[in-house]
Amino acid sequence: MLLTVVALSFASCKNNADYKKTKSGIMYKIFSDGKDSVAKTGNTVKMDLIIKIGSTDSVLQTTVGKTPAYIPMQGEVPANAYSQLEVFPLLRKGDSVVIVQLTDTLFKKNPQMPPFIKKGDRLITIIKVLDIFRTQEAEAKDKETVMAKEKIRQEQEMETDLVKGTADMSAWLAENKIAAVKAGKGTFVVIKDPGTGMQADSGKYASVRYNGKDLSGKTFETNMDPKAPPFTFQVATESSSMRAIRGWDEGLPLFKKGGKGTLYVPGALAYGRYPPQNSPFKANQALVFDIEVVDVSDTPPPPQQQQQLPPEIRAQIEKQQQMQKQQLQKKPAH
Repeated sequence: MLLTVVALSFASCKNNADYKKTKSGIMYKIFSDGKDSVAKTGNTVKMDLIIKIGSTDSVLQTTVGKTPAYIPMQGEVPANAYSQLEVFPLLRKGDSVVIVQLTDTLFKKNPQMPPFIKKGDRLITIIKVLDIFRTQEAEAKDKETVMAKEKIRQEQEMETDLVKGTADMSAWLAENKIAAVKAGKGTFVVIKDPGTGMQADSGKYASVRYNGKDLSGKTFETNMDPKAPPFTFQVATESSSMRAIRGWDEGLPLFKKGGKGTLYVPGALAYGRYPPQNSPFKANQALVFDIEVVDVSDTPPPPQQQQQLPPEIRAQIEKQQQMQKQQLQKKPAH
């Protein structure tokens, strides 16, 4: 249904045929049977959406095939808002809508637009209203069902990506004549010096200097400068949350304090299919880390000595942590 709406919308979008306007000037076109009541303040609208750039037809965001969006209705939207929210009070369960915003107007509202949004273009949002919840209880029950399905989808997605990523990494290592051992589910490790101190095992706190690269050898992040603090984190156990990417949790336990080597991490064990926004990573991009284990401890260092990761990287790790917790909940008790 949503794909049909997309086709119909773009057929008429060029000449604005049949489009209405909100008070602020946003164009919209609703496809509706008019049978259900419209969303009201206090309701939550469950929807699938696609956001596109008009000139290139490139997708900026989509929930189709993923977790739908849940948008609370929070009262009247200001008349000059120039926001998609202006259209939401007009929607019913089962409706589809195309919303068109002119980028020139968006720039007037906020000159600091992302670089992929250009003047003279259109931002097109296509929405399918899946449901409207009149109570918080109904919304919570639906979210629980949706998240259970999403957990299964993400696990299957990651396993599929991991099989391909591990095979690709193995082939790349062979092609480049790199002898590496496989750790965990698919991280490959070259041990240059195993170290002589405490083992950087699961549950230990490891302080690491690293140089992160892509497979071409281009560095995207490093703290090898002696003036920079090492990255200190707790190597994940089965019952603890991740503090770094999965590839590090798999590779670090092969080293002791003072150890040096290289981790070759398939994309599924790095930042996965959906890397952080504004990061340099592509979907399922394999990464390489030259590492030096500066210290290993049973206890965490003082907070001021811990290196802080960029916000977008922390957000991705937190997402991975949530997936890990969900996987642990599936394991049978012994």
